[in-house]
Amino acid sequence: MLEVLEVPWTVVGKAPGAGSGRGCHGRPSAPRKQPLRSSLAQPKVAAEARPPKAGGKKCNSGASAPRRGEQARGKEVGAVEPVPAARGAGIVAAAEPPPPVSSSKGLELCRRPGFGTVGARCVVKANHFLAEVADKDLTQYDVKITPESRSRSVNRAIVAELVRLYRASDLGMRLPAYDGRSNLYTAGRLPFDAREFVLRLAVDDDGGSDATAREREYKVAIKFAARADLHHLRQFIARRQPDAPQEALQVLDVVLREVANQRYLAVRRSFYSPDIRKPQRLGDGLQSWFGFYQSIRPTQMGLSLNIDMSSTAFIEPLPVIDFVAQFLGKDVMSRRLSDANRIKIKKALRDVKIEITHRGSLRRKYRVSGLTAQPTHELVFPIGDEMKSVVEYFKEMYGFSIKQPHLPCLLVGNPKKPNYLPMEACKIVEGQRYKKRLNEKQITSLLKVTCQSPREKEMDIRRTVHQNEYDQDPYAKEFGINISDKLTCVEARVLPAPWLKYHDTGKEKECLPRDGQWDMKNKKVVNGCTVNYWACINFSSSVRESTANGFCQELAQTCKLLGMEFNSEPVIPIYSGRPDQAVQALKNVYKAALNKLKGKELELLLVILPDNNGSLYGDIKRICETELGLISQCCLTKHVFKICNRYLANVSLKINVKMGGRNTVLLDAVSRRIPLVSDIPTIIFGADVTHPETREDTSPSIAAVVASQDWPEVTKYAGLVCAQPHRQELIQDLYKTWHDPQRGIVTGGMIRYATGQKPLRIIFYRDGVSAGQFHQVLLYELDAIRKACASLEPNYQPPVTFVIVQKRHHTKLFADNHNDRSSIDKSGNILPGTVVDSKICHPTQFDFYLCSHAGIQGTSRPAHYHVLWDENNFMADEMQTLTNNLCYTYARCTRSVSVVPPVYYAHLAAFRARFYMDQDMLENRSVKNASGTNGSAMKTMPAVKEKVKRVMFYC
Repeated sequence: MLEVLEVPWTVVGKAPGAGSGRGCHGRPSAPRKQPLRSSLAQPKVAAEARPPKAGGKKCNSGASAPRRGEQARGKEVGAVEPVPAARGAGIVAAAEPPPPVSSSKGLELCRRPGFGTVGARCVVKANHFLAEVADKDLTQYDVKITPESRSRSVNRAIVAELVRLYRASDLGMRLPAYDGRSNLYTAGRLPFDAREFVLRLAVDDDGGSDATAREREYKVAIKFAARADLHHLRQFIARRQPDAPQEALQVLDVVLREVANQRYLAVRRSFYSPDIRKPQRLGDGLQSWFGFYQSIRPTQMGLSLNIDMSSTAFIEPLPVIDFVAQFLGKDVMSRRLSDANRIKIKKALRDVKIEITHRGSLRRKYRVSGLTAQPTHELVFPIGDEMKSVVEYFKEMYGFSIKQPHLPCLLVGNPKKPNYLPMEACKIVEGQRYKKRLNEKQITSLLKVTCQSPREKEMDIRRTVHQNEYDQDPYAKEFGINISDKLTCVEARVLPAPWLKYHDTGKEKECLPRDGQWDMKNKKVVNGCTVNYWACINFSSSVRESTANGFCQELAQTCKLLGMEFNSEPVIPIYSGRPDQAVQALKNVYKAALNKLKGKELELLLVILPDNNGSLYGDIKRICETELGLISQCCLTKHVFKICNRYLANVSLKINVKMGGRNTVLLDAVSRRIPLVSDIPTIIFGADVTHPETREDTSPSIAAVVASQDWPEVTKYAGLVCAQPHRQELIQDLYKTWHDPQRGIVTGGMIRYATGQKPLRIIFYRDGVSAGQFHQVLLYELDAIRKACASLEPNYQPPVTFVIVQKRHHTKLFADNHNDRSSIDKSGNILPGTVVDSKICHPTQFDFYLCSHAGIQGTSRPAHYHVLWDENNFMADEMQTLTNNLCYTYARCTRSVSVVPPVYYAHLAAFRARFYMDQDMLENRSVKNASGTNGSAMKTMPAVKEKVKRVMFYC
């Protein structure tokens, strides 16, 4: 990253109150051969340590190496060989690994080492539908349409007309599938290799027939391109070929989307229609449309069609005046718009398609380019030699009396020569997706209308498959595709929850979570922080000083009950500040506290916020973390008035980890029994890149990396963040070199040991990567990790396991029997710990679905883990159990979480860093060099202060 992440590798002994266990000092012991044991069955038994195997990687190009339990053939390349400890530090050096692969073409992703066996077996249903394909001769043709259109809808309308006119003759009765761009596919060859067709068609820019659209002549050139062979696809599914033939998959995907494209509105890989389910209002002129996602993919059972329900926001097809009234939340009929409201409406309506309503059945459509600065009654324009007002023109030309002349007109058509249209003469055209940011009220409404129980979600998916009538799809029949109408039944396992360790001074020293959750009753945090010097600032005008003081005292008391040392009295009296003067208020409190402490530092700032605080939260975090070097904890007014013990406990847990403490650790970690973690110093990374919204074309992307600091417990994570070019997914600063005027060429990385042992194993969880980016991200970031290690010491190359974590997928898992209470949690979802690694997973690669959390409401989405690279030779059970157990160590609550905590923390850190950026750049998009798309300079992100970045400040 931009800064070096320091990892203090002091060998940690027993946690407070921990039981004894065998350590990993000096030379690691031989690999154990007994089966994996869970902490549920053996909570007190220590496992023997085992060295990693850096060489013989099963994941790279070339022959696979033997896994543990298999007989090795000769000496493994690049194996870790123990050397004498340097001054008791216990350092183990790894031999230099093979040179990194320089091209993704030579990179074979990690193959599945086998299937997991740990856990109670069960059956779940997945929203995957078996697809069978006949052995047909698939052919690809290039299509060129003149004049060219950027609209896929227009292109489809043109090709559909061509098929209607020429299918029975020139096309030889073939029914082609078209992707809307330049590719046409047929089941068998057309009677020609190349031909140009000429046709005339009147079509609007949405591909629909429009009485007002002018008929145009189009030339369509079709030319043979290639054959798409299904043989290689079948070989891949049968595990005889390493890579999926994307061309054949694309053909099948286009074929199965043809009918849906004709019936519904396509948005990326989903289809929407107001007829699927009645649209629901979201407020401010928006409504939710419901639809379905569809994608075909290869799996272990064969080809699978993944169907899921989806929803998104559309602009409600209202008269423009009604939309304006809803958007502003006020009556616009009686008074002129203020300049501020006019600008809001101008932004909201820009690029929105409207249709006129003042000419009877003639409903000509236009796209809004702007809004007039003057009201309608002040607008005039030249006609011949005289000037005519808009009001007069509409009355004389169309007999239309403008009743709201105080409102501005819409500017439509060519921006250089726009036309004036009164708002009351226009209506918003149906079917326009809203692409801007939703406000909190709209997000809440959307979540509410889309929240479905697992039973309801499954029924909707079944209903969608039935309505799509794949068995009657003429394109599916043409290409010999048969789609099952039954959800796939999959064998699954429910992994046991891990034992958690708390402090010995509490009544409950150990805890076994039930249904993915537990509480802090009778427990004390395993390592409590110390807070001697704290202050409170109150930005809520409705909270009196006495109320704020009472809340702070209750919070301090809760912290003490949970095992922290917390001074009951603040350094200075509670300070009341105005939100619009937040920066000065924060500095005043900080300065007053320093003056009172006389050389000692303020450790914690409690902040009481109004419930609706706008940018105040972000301002506080930016000032505290990048300017003052101060840890802060914000609390909303509603929680101050209604004090809840559970809320106070959760806030106390957050304060503890922010101040350097630890809430709980895995009992297996304390007793050194986590396979491939406890045996030798291991560091676990989490990484994520968050991108700005679709329409923000100048804001940078934010990369975040967190790393565990406390082996063997691996619970405490320090984090780094940096800005990088707009929408750049590769993390740019994992490793970098730069020129320093005094030191010359300087290298920087993300791993650096301060004292004690270097990490001898790296586990890297990476979030936010789509399947199409796997090779690119692995090639770049694995190389960066290796360079970062090598820059610390020659030949220092600890073995790396690189795991992609995906949450934004569309696989859902349902209980086989929704009425069986033993197979579902309280929300009706599958049990926490449910793991699937067969049937619907990748045919050859090492992936699995894990639902590690208990549902609260709606349908739980399992996380998808894909091991791209594994030099540590994890077995399936070891990787799945480690990942599931880590999900119980999330610091902010007493629940297991849906994704592995280091990834969760990286996401929190990246989200926090967006508050650090210049607000003018984020809000006004005025800094042109913020976009790295043309290689221009990036605006520097303010650095997090040293005192802050050493702890989990982002929690």
